[in-house]
Amino acid sequence: MAEPENTRIDVPNEERRPRGRPRAFNDKTEQNTIKALDRALIVLETLAEMQGATLTALAERMEQSPATLYRILVTLETRGMVETEHATQTWHIGPGAFLIGSVFLRRTSLVERSRPIMRDLMAATGETANLGVERGLHVLFISQAETHQAIRAFFPPGAMSPLFASGVGKALLSQYGPTAFERYLRDAELEQFTPQTLTDPEALRTDLALTRTRGFSYDDEERNIGMRCIAAPVFNAHGEAVAGISVSGPSSRIGASDLDRLAVAVKTAAARLSAALGAP
Repeated sequence: MAEPENTRIDVPNEERRPRGRPRAFNDKTEQNTIKALDRALIVLETLAEMQGATLTALAERMEQSPATLYRILVTLETRGMVETEHATQTWHIGPGAFLIGSVFLRRTSLVERSRPIMRDLMAATGETANLGVERGLHVLFISQAETHQAIRAFFPPGAMSPLFASGVGKALLSQYGPTAFERYLRDAELEQFTPQTLTDPEALRTDLALTRTRGFSYDDEERNIGMRCIAAPVFNAHGEAVAGISVSGPSSRIGASDLDRLAVAVKTAAARLSAALGAP
C-alpha cells in the first residue's frame, strides 16, 4: 500500500548529521582538500608576509612558475583579495582580504578563545589560571580555570583588584607609554595592602620595566599575604594589550625556584591567546 503523502521517516539520532556537511566533514586528509585553493591561500599568506612583492620576487620566494602565480593573482584580484600597484608592478593584499578579516575580528570572543588555553595552563602548572581585563584603575577578572588543589587562589568572574597590586594589572601597566603611566600615577591611590605592596612610584616603575624586559609580571604577596601570581599580557590584532593571563597560588607552592617554570607556561599561554586574537 502507498504511504500517505506527508509521511516522514525519522532517522535515529546517531545516524543524523547536520545539513550541508558531508560524512567526511571531520576528515582533513588530502582527498578532502582542493589543491588549487590551497595554493592560492599560500600565495595570499606569502604576499602578506612579504608586505607586497613583484611577480618575479614572489615567484622566487615561492619557487613557483611566474605564469602560474600570475593566474592565481589575477583570480584573487577579481575578488579584491589582492591589488596591483601599476607604477611599480607590485602586488599587495587588497581590501577584500581586509573585509573578510574584519568579520573574524567582530566574532572573536576573548573569553571563548581563552577557555581551552586556560584549562591547559591550569593542567600544566597545577595552579588556578585567571583572565583579566583593564577597567579604569582596576583589573576585572572575567574568567578562571580553577585548580583541584585543596588550597588555591580564587578570583571569581566579576572580582576586581587594583592594577598596581596584581599580576595581571602589572602586566597591563607594563605596556603603558610614559605619558599614560604618569597619568595613571596621578589618578591611582597606591594603597598599602601588605608589607610587600609597591606604593612607591619609583619602585613600581622599576618593577614594570623588569616586567617588560622579561615578558611577565610577578605579584609577590603584594595584594594578599600568602598568595603569589605570575602574569603576562595578551595582545589583539593591533598589537594592543587587551587582557592579561595568569596563574595564582599559595606562596608555599609558588616560590623563587618555581618562577622560571611557571613564567614559561604563562608566557606560552599568553602567546597562544594573542595568536588566537590575530596578534602579529
